[in-house]
This record gives sequence, structure tokens and C-alpha cells, in this order.
Amino acid sequence: MNKIKAIIFDYDGVIAESVNVKTEAFAELYKPYGNDIVQKVIVHHEANGGVSRFEKFKIYHKNYLGEDIDQLQVDKLAKQFSILVLQKVIDSPYVVGVYDFITSNYQKYDFHISTGTPSDEIEVILNRKSIRKYFKEVYGSPEKKDLHVKKIIKAYGYSNREVVFIGDALTDRDAARNNNISFIGRYTTTEEIKKEKLLIKDFSEIDNII
Repeated sequence: MNKIKAIIFDYDGVIAESVNVKTEAFAELYKPYGNDIVQKVIVHHEANGGVSRFEKFKIYHKNYLGEDIDQLQVDKLAKQFSILVLQKVIDSPYVVGVYDFITSNYQKYDFHISTGTPSDEIEVILNRKSIRKYFKEVYGSPEKKDLHVKKIIKAYGYSNREVVFIGDALTDRDAARNNNISFIGRYTTTEEIKKEKLLIKDFSEIDNII
């Protein structure tokens, strides 16, 4: 890999083992509509990691419940979702090796975060875990990851060859591709990610790639 100056991390499933926390929260919110709806929601959610919860609520209500919901309803669902997940995400364990990698290399590389978690919520999570200081830029929803990457590259004057995105979802891979930067995938249940050339099971393997 070329000389890397900056690494952009997704959060859920890359820094923390918190993907299942979000899955359980979606299941809880849609449980009143029956198990069939819950299963559809879970399948879509797991196949579309990195898509914001705000977008998913609109999709699920329209496609599975036949309802168009307005922004007030979306915001109400998002608040309920945040209550369900915040402390559980904070308490989620780190992906193997990632804490040591971040704390040992934050002066060697510029670290940034691009996540589908709302911006204010990811700031709370990082501060509560005492790792916010290791990241120069932290971006969350409602902005898309494509825009996160574009802003980071522009703000710091990186060349495309100097930046790598580490993610576990198609939104991560696509944000890297659309900005012409390298992508390292973490093994997930997403078949498309498993096809990527650069893959890690956790951060015990990252030194073999970077």
C-alpha cells in the first residue's frame, strides 16, 4: 500500500463490536408490528450497515408498513432508538487490537471517523470511552459518508493515495470507491465485502496491510 497519511474508520463493527446492539434496537421498535416485519427489518438493516437510522425508518414504514412518515415521526423514532442503544454502544467491547492500534499510532497517522450514527451521539460515545482525542475529524449522520470523505480530503489536502477507509459495510466501501481512496474491509456477513481484496478479521492483522 502507498504511503498512508490518514485512516478513516467506521465505528460500529470496526472500532466497537456494537452492530448487534443496533439490530436489537430495530427489532424492539418494530416488535409491535409482528415478527414478520421484524425479520424484514433485521435482514435489511444487516445488509445495509452504515445507512442512517433516519433513512431506515422511512424505508421500513413505507416498504413494510405501507406508511409515509413525516420528519416529526422519524425524529421521535430516532429518539427512542438512541435511548435503547447509547449506553449499550458505550459498553460494547472494542474490536480486537483496535484500541492498541489507535493509541499507539495516532501520531503516525491522522485518524478520522465516518459513521452512520448521528453526529451528536457519536461525539458522546467517543468522549465517554475517552478516545475522542485520538481523532481529528468525526462525522456522523445526517450527512452521507461520501461527503464525509470528500470533506476530510479537502480540509487536510491529502492526495487520494494517502487515505484509506476501514469499514465493514457497503456504504463504507462505496464512500471509498466514490472518492478514489483505498478500502480495507472487516469480515462481515455482507457477501460483497467478503469479495474485497484487502480484508482483516480484526486489528491483529492490520500491520500486514498498512
